[in-house]
Amino acid sequence: MSAVKQNVCSKLSVVVIGRNEGARLERCLNSVRAMRRGTWGVEQFEVELIYVDSGSNDDSVSKAKRLGARTIALTPLRPTAALGRNAGWRAATGEMVLFLDGDTVVDKNFAAEAMRELGDANVVCVWGHRREMFPHATIFNRVLDLDWMYKPGPAAFCGGDAIFRRSALEEAGGFDESLIAGEEPEMCRRMIAAGKRIMHVDLAMTQHDLAMRSFGQYWARALRAGHAYAEVSARFEQGPHTFWSAESRSNRLHVLSLSLVIIAGVATSAWIRSSLPLLVVMGLLFAMVLRTAWKARWKSANIITLLLYGIHSHVQQLPIWVGQMRYARNNRRGRRMGIVEYKQS
Repeated sequence: MSAVKQNVCSKLSVVVIGRNEGARLERCLNSVRAMRRGTWGVEQFEVELIYVDSGSNDDSVSKAKRLGARTIALTPLRPTAALGRNAGWRAATGEMVLFLDGDTVVDKNFAAEAMRELGDANVVCVWGHRREMFPHATIFNRVLDLDWMYKPGPAAFCGGDAIFRRSALEEAGGFDESLIAGEEPEMCRRMIAAGKRIMHVDLAMTQHDLAMRSFGQYWARALRAGHAYAEVSARFEQGPHTFWSAESRSNRLHVLSLSLVIIAGVATSAWIRSSLPLLVVMGLLFAMVLRTAWKARWKSANIITLLLYGIHSHVQQLPIWVGQMRYARNNRRGRRMGIVEYKQS
């Protein structure tokens, strides 16, 4: 068995995608150059570094070339992460492809250790833990850091940072370039339907620089997630393997029920001229926050962080719902939503 695993990969292609990442991109590319090249200390593998730029107006392309990356510059009318990832892996020559976002830093040991799992031919994707680089810089970083946390084991999908078999990417036809978000889960779902496995391993993988400093950025990111829920779930709703349908439905019910409770509390308080109904509603909302925080206690030992995470889990439902409604409206009108960017250059 060990002999099989030692020959999993002789060349790893690292595909980094970015758009106006500035210094973050330089940090990412340097982390790739610093990766350990030995497969768990036994065998060396070659690393091919490819940077795909999606219409940046900064010096990202020249920066990548200076750091030794093979560069591909795209100028699409409707840029998506999927376009960049597809261009990268199709130009790659490695048996395995590690995808990274330009605002991340890869752990130097991740690739060498994660490829152990690829000794199983049915495993086509391996991903590890992504965490925030500066979790205490802002309240948004602090709560969204916990959103990256998943328990290790067989997974239904992966995020933007992951190692894929090139052969599996070819069989699946790559990422859906029409999606502005959710392209990784959508492709993973197709792979799983074909009998393949996605593995989340208990390894440090990347540190992410969310750089979120305002509620406007927070709203835009959640709105994009809602659009992804709606669009991806619509792709699978007629088939035998539904995906994100329950999450989409849960979000709509969540927003509807909270809206009705709040409106009822405010209206009743105004009608009877008493603050008691409104206080009852506030108590109910706080109880919901406590319940969410308690369920997430495995993610953090910090009570304040957990309470903030509980608030975030309910507040984000509104922009997610708006994203779903925006997708539905555009779909009825035969329109496609453009890229949603929440991060400053």
